[in-house]
Amino acid sequence: MKRRILFVINPIAGTRSKKDLEGYLTREAEKDGFEYRIYQTSRHTNAHALQHMAEEFTATDLIACGGDGTVNLVAHAARGTSARVGIIPVGSGNGLARAAGIPMRPAAAYQVVRAGKTAETDSFAVNRHFACMLAGLGYDAAVAERFARQERRGLMTYTRQALIQFFKSHPYQFEVCIDDFSFFTDAFFISVANSNQYGNNVTIAPLASISDGMLDIVIVQKMPKAELPFALLRQVSGNNRLRSLADKLGKRHVLYFQARNIQVRNLQYAPLHIDGDPVPAEEEISFRIAPRSIRLLVP
Repeated sequence: MKRRILFVINPIAGTRSKKDLEGYLTREAEKDGFEYRIYQTSRHTNAHALQHMAEEFTATDLIACGGDGTVNLVAHAARGTSARVGIIPVGSGNGLARAAGIPMRPAAAYQVVRAGKTAETDSFAVNRHFACMLAGLGYDAAVAERFARQERRGLMTYTRQALIQFFKSHPYQFEVCIDDFSFFTDAFFISVANSNQYGNNVTIAPLASISDGMLDIVIVQKMPKAELPFALLRQVSGNNRLRSLADKLGKRHVLYFQARNIQVRNLQYAPLHIDGDPVPAEEEISFRIAPRSIRLLVP
């Protein structure tokens, strides 16, 4: 079957202009003999409209040209179809692309698209929302919310907002439920991860896999603020091993464990993000894995 590729470009992702990228994709797709269309997203673009567009075009491949928010949009549109999902990573963090081993240079990433090799990878649901990388409650969601308001994108802007929100951060009250086990915790944030990182190789869940049928959960519990940077550094550097949930539950600053599903009662309406984009906070939040639900183009 001849490949029919829908390139989905987010014009405001990252810091670089996408005009050269559009020209490059046009030249390469024509050289390869692919049928193709290029669509530029806006803040009004949603997954259902994109899925309808892909169906009208009978797309075999949907390629996200942007950051993790664009990947989320494209993967959501491809869910439940036979279309493959590819990534040209031109966002600020590019967390899922890095977790999948996709090159950061657009020309090299296009070679992955051209080769057409796929792997079946996981996604997950956050209540009624679709997620493919990482969701979080608390501090990291506050950073995502502030970053989304900024006119300038990129790593420097994100780092600045992370530092500002660090000094403002405080623990929130949660009840965490897994199967028949539940506990209360005061935590700076809870991360529920399918991929291993926020982006830029900041690996909040270093042992996470996008294709193991499990969610990696990281709970950074209440501790003196002066100890928080060291606890986070230990986590992102991979020095905290996965443990059973009941293992020294009340004695560890950072809990790191796996589950297929998890429910969180967000007792103080801590902010919530999904794949780096802020969404309205809710009191009852369910995270449920959807194994092997994305056909991802990989090296």
